[in-house]
Amino acid sequence: MKLEEYLDKTAELVDLELNRQFGGLPTQLGKASSHLLLAGGKRLRPAVTLLAADLVSKGRSLDILPAALALEVTHTFTLVHDDIMDGDSVRRGAPTVHVKWDEPTAILAGDVLYAEAFELITNCLADNLAKVHSVAILARTCVEICQGQHEDMSFESRDDVDSFEYIDMVGKKTGKLYAAAASIGATLAGGSKKEVSALYDWGYHSGIAFQIQDDLIDFMGETEKTGKDRASDLREGKKTLIAILAKEKGIDLSKYRKESLTDEEIQEAIDILTESGVIEETRNTAMEHVKKAKQMLLVFDDCEEKDLLCQITDYFINRGF
Repeated sequence: MKLEEYLDKTAELVDLELNRQFGGLPTQLGKASSHLLLAGGKRLRPAVTLLAADLVSKGRSLDILPAALALEVTHTFTLVHDDIMDGDSVRRGAPTVHVKWDEPTAILAGDVLYAEAFELITNCLADNLAKVHSVAILARTCVEICQGQHEDMSFESRDDVDSFEYIDMVGKKTGKLYAAAASIGATLAGGSKKEVSALYDWGYHSGIAFQIQDDLIDFMGETEKTGKDRASDLREGKKTLIAILAKEKGIDLSKYRKESLTDEEIQEAIDILTESGVIEETRNTAMEHVKKAKQMLLVFDDCEEKDLLCQITDYFINRGF
């Protein structure tokens, strides 16, 4: 099966179930908590959870569908709170929760989603001990996501952030949730410690590659294709891997830190960073984590689910500009 076909099929299943459980909630807090959750998305994390379950025990994915929803709910909780911290007004083509309602309601809406995720895991048709282990994985993951977010914020006031700190930070912010998605799916489906550990590491390294590619897309992508404000990280002076490697090579990007940049200025920065090898080095770092991710899957026999997980890793770093 091609990845696009699998993701479309999974997104349809997840959307139907999310609408069944969270659509039409009567209170304003209920509407606020479900607002972004029901606004669509690729549903990548649920897809990973379901694939991991079927990889270790074919046919178990529907039994643990609530856990797949839990990963999407957790992801959405982080987005609701991120939008508040970043002051963003639009997400997935819809007003952010704190804009549509207000900031206190958005904080509570995120908290509701956070709690719902753990309850969803308990609704799986799985061994009770596996549910306990899965709840523990998700709880630790939420702590690490918060740590990563705080580190990312603290980087803004520092000039000495190195590439190792950056990788650790994005590993927490992005890698750990993909690690949780894969390992929870395997745990609930009865996977061995070796299988669960391998899938956790696959998700972690795949997530790091995903975030590095996201930084490249922010910098080099066209707004019409990405739907994002082009070069916003450059304008804001964010400590991305691109910026860190540029500093190590003595390239001063401070002149680009301003409210708006022309297309000519953005292209100038791209040319400088391309000619100096920064873009290539950034891309190579992402590819190193792709290689590590795929190595983790060598413990499994070849099958459709393994192939789809490899395709997901490739998709993470081949998303276009």
